[in-house]
Amino acid sequence: MQDTGKSPRILIVEDDADINRLLYKILKKNGYAPEQAFSGTEARLLLQAGAYDLLLLDLMLPGLTGEELLDYIRRERGLSIPVMILSAKGSLHDRVELLMDGADDYLTKPFEPEEVLARVCAVLRRCGREEPDTAPEKKTKAYTFKSLTVYPEARQALIKDTEIPLTAHEFDILLLLIQNPDKVYSRENLYEQVWKGGYYGEDNTVNVHVSNIRKKLAKADPDEEYIQTVWGIGFKMKRSV
Repeated sequence: MQDTGKSPRILIVEDDADINRLLYKILKKNGYAPEQAFSGTEARLLLQAGAYDLLLLDLMLPGLTGEELLDYIRRERGLSIPVMILSAKGSLHDRVELLMDGADDYLTKPFEPEEVLARVCAVLRRCGREEPDTAPEKKTKAYTFKSLTVYPEARQALIKDTEIPLTAHEFDILLLLIQNPDKVYSRENLYEQVWKGGYYGEDNTVNVHVSNIRKKLAKADPDEEYIQTVWGIGFKMKRSV
């Protein structure tokens, strides 16, 4: 959350005027500060001009598609803004691919207003973006490993004063590892604790997220390694030799 003391700013990116208007009314009625964009290109301009606490993103958009906008947010800009997909594309392949590409949640259309609100609240809560007035105080508790410092309440990770743009799930994985740096976490254990679900063995989600975390940490500190793979078991923080 931006330290403004105001309601969370949520950008709705949806080209269907009726759905966009419905989402706006739902969020406004429940104390959020929604703004509207009707194309991917318009949304990109708004993201360049200001900061938001959450993005509700359709995929089939004029101008930039939702997938292209997500790529712009995560890879080109390196923004950590939570992104919730709202799309008629409901196949397992679509959902898994978008979540691996950096989306924080995925809700298929048609949707119920109550579920949208519940998902919005859950994503903001996971990202520590519900209480802007307490953010400065929350930043005091921290875990440090080498040059990396993680603030669990503010949900912020820094390397030498450079903020690491992590998604919600990436942050949760890193927090688990740094809280117990000598403990080896299996893929199953990480999946169950971060995604709150059962692990079925063939899912590559954990590996992809750990790989993304490594890349982001290496970009900020190329001379140091932070996460160690313990072959056949899982992952832990890597101590210096």
